[in-house]
Amino acid sequence: MKKKIAILGSTGSIGENTLRIIKKDRKNFKINLLTTNKNINKILKQAKEFKVKNIIISDLNAYRKAKIRFKRSSINIYNNFDYLNKIIKTKNDLVMSAITGLNGLTPTLKSIKYTKKILIANKESIICGWNLIKKELKKNKTNFVPVDSEHFSIWTLLQNYNPDNIEKIYITASGGPFLKLPKKQFSKISVKKALTHPNWKMGKKITIDSATLMNKVFEVIEAKNIFDLEYNKISILTHPKSYLHAITKFKNGLTKLLLHDSDMKIPIYNSIYSSNPKPLKTHTLDLKILNNLELREVDTKKFPLVKLLNKLPNESSLFETILITINDYLVFKFLEKKINFQELIKLINRISNFKEFQKFKKIKPQNIGDIYELRDYVSLKLDSLGI
Repeated sequence: MKKKIAILGSTGSIGENTLRIIKKDRKNFKINLLTTNKNINKILKQAKEFKVKNIIISDLNAYRKAKIRFKRSSINIYNNFDYLNKIIKTKNDLVMSAITGLNGLTPTLKSIKYTKKILIANKESIICGWNLIKKELKKNKTNFVPVDSEHFSIWTLLQNYNPDNIEKIYITASGGPFLKLPKKQFSKISVKKALTHPNWKMGKKITIDSATLMNKVFEVIEAKNIFDLEYNKISILTHPKSYLHAITKFKNGLTKLLLHDSDMKIPIYNSIYSSNPKPLKTHTLDLKILNNLELREVDTKKFPLVKLLNKLPNESSLFETILITINDYLVFKFLEKKINFQELIKLINRISNFKEFQKFKKIKPQNIGDIYELRDYVSLKLDSLGI
């Protein structure tokens, strides 16, 4: 029997890689839903290629255009996730949640009810709404697998281990394009240079986060949430080749490592399959990299944003939403060339320390509304600063 799967954010890089994997094993999968924000042409091309009957286009203008252009099509086009009960009659086997940004939280939460297993690649959902996700997972008896390469690696290494047996987890960071650039040259960093990642092909936003190492701040928060750990049990190590993704050290003296090529198809493939009916083609073991991993502690003078972790509460709070919103806003300003690279880092640090934001470290989100209302409030505050 074919596995039923929905792909949320099918036109992004994670969604496209998921489709590439399914394409090679079509006889075992039935896609019943694809979603996008506004990429009409790509999602309709995907729907035709994979014979998908239902698509969701979240952007209202894009949805209206699609309804007009494809009014004679047999594809059902919806505008939001309130229609999941019409689209998914019986529980899916899998949902891939790969919508980027905080807008992915609502679809992620709503989809849990309609699937046996959810694969979450949307880091903002896990960072800001993990307590809400955990509640829905338990309520609906839905299994969860993290898709980020680091978190999938940790998840794999911790199988059959009790969290109490963990002494330390290490997440690796490539260091982005500026790992070996002297700090005195940071004033000359251009947007073009910041968008040139040495190992991964990613969207602009996440590529800038990799250049500032803010992505690792977020990944540590994710790991803390997913694996129910305190921050003092998680560390970041720079590793320029992105070959080693996680290290776990246990109290019994054992240390386990997980490595793979810098290709997101690998964690996606292993998230989808519990066994390996169709082998994934990968490179042979790279002994050259393995013999020279270049693991180092983060230089916090060059990458001061990692020190934000020292100020975060171990309990999930609404402050994480503030941190996400500030970073999103300022990265956009950098991409627009309104601020330079050094200003980007300084402003994230300075604004996140505003006294009016500190109280949210003690407040846990009770529902999605809490998160979205705070995001809008912080966005207005940032607008008022005139950056």
